[in-house]
Amino acid sequence: MLKYNFTYELKLLLRSRWIQLLSLSLIVLFGFSTFNGLQKLDQRKAVISEAIAEVEQADKDMEKLLDSVAQGLPVSASRWTIPTNPMAVGNYYPRVAAMEPPAFAFIATGQSDMYTSYVKPKVSEDDFALNFTEMTSPVQLLFGSFDLAFVIVYLLPLLIIAFSYNILSAEKEQGTLRLLGAQPMSIRRWMLQKLALRFFWLSLMVVVVLILTFTVFGAELTTNLADFFALTGLILAYMLFWFVLAFLVNLRAGSSAKNAVSMLGLWVILVLLVPSALNQVGNTAYPIPSRTLMINDMRAKKTEVSKKQDEILDAYLRDHPEYAINDTAQARNFYHRYIASQELIKKELAPVVGAFEAQLEKQQEVFEKFKWLSPALVTQQSLNAIAGSSTADYESYRKQVIAFAGTWRDHLSPMLYNNQEFKASDISELPHFIYKPPSQNLSLTTLILVGLSLVLIAIGWGFSQKRQKQNGLIGA
Repeated sequence: MLKYNFTYELKLLLRSRWIQLLSLSLIVLFGFSTFNGLQKLDQRKAVISEAIAEVEQADKDMEKLLDSVAQGLPVSASRWTIPTNPMAVGNYYPRVAAMEPPAFAFIATGQSDMYTSYVKPKVSEDDFALNFTEMTSPVQLLFGSFDLAFVIVYLLPLLIIAFSYNILSAEKEQGTLRLLGAQPMSIRRWMLQKLALRFFWLSLMVVVVLILTFTVFGAELTTNLADFFALTGLILAYMLFWFVLAFLVNLRAGSSAKNAVSMLGLWVILVLLVPSALNQVGNTAYPIPSRTLMINDMRAKKTEVSKKQDEILDAYLRDHPEYAINDTAQARNFYHRYIASQELIKKELAPVVGAFEAQLEKQQEVFEKFKWLSPALVTQQSLNAIAGSSTADYESYRKQVIAFAGTWRDHLSPMLYNNQEFKASDISELPHFIYKPPSQNLSLTTLILVGLSLVLIAIGWGFSQKRQKQNGLIGA
């Protein structure tokens, strides 16, 4: 019977033009979204490359300037920018702390349109002054980006709904349901086989179109097979969930119109309403403190600390006797006091910033606890993780940049307090930032989605059996 259903279903789909129509739709949607994502990825890489090129050119200019100073030649640079002063190096010749995008960054914009791809930490900036946000268009943020994640999460379920909403109701409306009931197979099993075959054909089309699209547009497929398999598995698991929902809706044996409305209602709830509701619940339960008040509080504390910088510097030198031996009243300048006050400022501002970040973490915890109410939300987060544009990725990047800013400051501070001039030979020893993406287990998400689908099938099957025994509405 399965072999007959397989042959009959293939002929039916070909004659009704469903396979041709779906193939064309997938090619257009996947192709355009991939092209759009790769364009943005190229722009992002170009911006990072340009910043790195600027630093390399600045290093060459710095080396020439240091050589001129060492030879006693006159220079046209301002006195405070001459790189013999280590603080001038720290401010005017910073390193690029870039968040290098992974190969599949084009599949999901995620938060990459809100946060910058690189920053240049300076010694005169504290950790809280680092700006990670980008100037973005509010119109673009409102409508989002047409990327592959949008096609998968939002549009692919709609194609599945159109492909499967009337599996049983169409037979009933055409008057062939009684003939099916005479076959040596229950209607439930026949419908499950029919949906499984449609899932197979659509999955095959998605995988083929995905490979074809990545190959045509030059995505790095062969060198990133692990990520491609993770992406494919996630897409198939998400598709399986929607086919299972179609199975449950068709079990009700309603009309095609009612099935379509039910499926579209589930799409609205799971894809649109639940994520919005979770966001609203998180904002209501854990409101973010006013950022304006936080900035004003920061400025007030910095002003208070700046009035005591001489005392702070004396305490700092007592804690670092290796610097105190070179300390003289003539040698002291703004940067001696500034660097010494940074640790105290960080301690003073820690409660203010901590309260702000704690609320953000609590909001994220709400998402993590209830995200399984919407497989669409889980899939979107997983696609963002593959693309390296998830919340976890940018939070990890922010912490790594702050750590590097401290490393940059600590590397140049000993030269400042030891009254040591920066030399051309010291350029090669300057620290460089290397971004390390966080590890995320995506296979677990795929397995949970598959497990959830199987549980829903079992529940629907058991419920229909119980209802069959009660009133015999569904076939033998």
